[in-house]
Amino acid sequence: MKQVVHVIRKTDVEKEYVKMLNLELDYELATLYDAIQQEDEEQMMKSKKRLMEIRHELEVLNGFA
Repeated sequence: MKQVVHVIRKTDVEKEYVKMLNLELDYELATLYDAIQQEDEEQMMKSKKRLMEIRHELEVLNGFA
């Protein structure tokens, strides 16, 4: 029974983490859009790097990495 509860809790934590990553993804996309509009190369590179990190984290959680 403890194992079942542990698996359910782990699943709930992972779902919350995915929600947080999706919010961060939206924020970083907005930041990238603003950087493109302002032609800010440095911020564009930072946003792209962070977007790739988020993508990797989501792939790991979904078992694709």
